[in-house]
Amino acid sequence: MSFEYTGLGLWSSMQWLNPPAEWQYIDGELRVITDKNTDFWRTTHYGFIRDSGHFFHRDVSGDFRARLCFVGRYQDLYDQAGIMVRASETHWLKCGLEFVHGVQYASAVITRQFSDWSVAPLAGQPERVWFEVRRNREAVAVLYSLDGIKFVLLRLADFPVVPTVSVGPVCASPDGGGFEVVFESFTVEPNLQPILD
Repeated sequence: MSFEYTGLGLWSSMQWLNPPAEWQYIDGELRVITDKNTDFWRTTHYGFIRDSGHFFHRDVSGDFRARLCFVGRYQDLYDQAGIMVRASETHWLKCGLEFVHGVQYASAVITRQFSDWSVAPLAGQPERVWFEVRRNREAVAVLYSLDGIKFVLLRLADFPVVPTVSVGPVCASPDGGGFEVVFESFTVEPNLQPILD
C-alpha cells in the first residue's frame, strides 16, 4: 500500500457528491458556500432520510489517516463541516464541527442503516479546527484538535470492512440558508501506527 494525497494535486483529483452552487479553489484552499436544506442523515429520531449534503471525495483503499483543517462562518442551527468516510448510502461516517443553538460542537455521526450522533462542546468558539479519521480494518477513530498538534479522541466505532471507501470534506446546512466554509488543508496517508496512539 502506498499513497499520500496532499495539496492542490489532491483537490484536483476529487469529485463532488451533490456539488454546491458556489465553490472554488483559491490559493490551494477549497472554499464552499453551502446550499440551503442540505444534510446527511438516516431516520433516527427525526424520521427522515437526507443524502443531499456536499461531499468532495476520492476513493481510498486499506487503512488510512485523513486529516482536515477548516474555518467556517457558522450562523444557523446545524450548520456543519468536516470529514466524511462513505462505504455506501446506508453506511457512512461524518465528523466535524456542528453549530447548535449558538455553540460549536465537535460532532460525529455514524450511520449503519440508521444514524446516531455524538457531540462535545468546544470551548471558546475556535476559529479553526482540525479533525482526523483513522481507519484500521473494522475500526475507525475520530479525533479533533484546536491547535493542530494535540488531538482528542471523540469517538471509536465499528465500520464496514470493505476494501475501498470514499473520503473527503463534507458540509451542509440542514436548517439554514447556507454558510461559507474554507477547507485549508486535507491529507490522506497510510495508517501505519496503532489506531489509538
